[in-house]
Amino acid sequence: MIYTCTLNPSIDYIMHLDQLKSGSLNRSTQTMYYPGGKGINVSRVMKRFGTSNTALGFVGHFTGQFITSYLENEGIQQDFIQIDDFTRINVKLKADEETEINGPGPKISEEPFNQLIQQVRSLSADDYLILAGSVPSSLPEDFYFQIAELCKKNNVHLAADTSGDALKQIAGSPLFFMKPNDHELGELFNTKIETKEQAAHYGQKLAEQGAEHVIVSMGGRGAVYVSKDQKLFATVPKGEVKNSVGAGDSVVAGFISAIEKGAPVEEAFRQGVASGSATAFQDDLCSKEEADQLLSEISISPIN
Repeated sequence: MIYTCTLNPSIDYIMHLDQLKSGSLNRSTQTMYYPGGKGINVSRVMKRFGTSNTALGFVGHFTGQFITSYLENEGIQQDFIQIDDFTRINVKLKADEETEINGPGPKISEEPFNQLIQQVRSLSADDYLILAGSVPSSLPEDFYFQIAELCKKNNVHLAADTSGDALKQIAGSPLFFMKPNDHELGELFNTKIETKEQAAHYGQKLAEQGAEHVIVSMGGRGAVYVSKDQKLFATVPKGEVKNSVGAGDSVVAGFISAIEKGAPVEEAFRQGVASGSATAFQDDLCSKEEADQLLSEISISPIN
């Protein structure tokens, strides 16, 4: 079974405006509400690709109920832990520029934290755990490391999509998959990633440290796949970017869905890039049909 874990989910409240005027009344022309959080995004895209999965994490009060109801309507299995605090609301203002206002994360007490640890401890070698996103300040600073150690002990396939200190914690752990972007990879190695060759070089360092599959996303410049014995570069399709929020999560969902179904690495990489691009061109996350339409526009070549 595939599990996703979102420690800090949200309601993403998207508001379209003709123009954003600071300090005065603004009226939106269109509004949308979606369940947010990196792991939840992965769950939603995977479900659209026909890949069963279970969403884990923390939710609370009526805002958390919105998320559970939404995912239930989409047919996504879930085993969220209820907390005594509100799930946050993030506001995305889309005008001539995109502006985000993210709410504070909830306070998570010791009891629900231990419940999540027990959920992870119960996973087995046949399971995948996709751990994505930020860690609420009320959780231990070494949370990602703790989860990586549990997965290592039980031979669970751990996929991680995070940044900053959390990324530093798990670099060197025996991970199934990592997906830093070029900026996050550069920060990890105290350098700047400007070319696909540099992305492949530092991505291979992660592979040598224990990551089985690494994808480095580089926005409109393409993406790089690295394993211990393979380096690939993928171009990205052309299109109008409407939604940068869930694009990276869709890469994760597309790649792991394809791998889980037995696809060769190159085709899984292509599926991941197509999924990320398709989401970037939509207001919401991509459908399988939208991703499939882009597959032929993606060129993959080896990096020497």
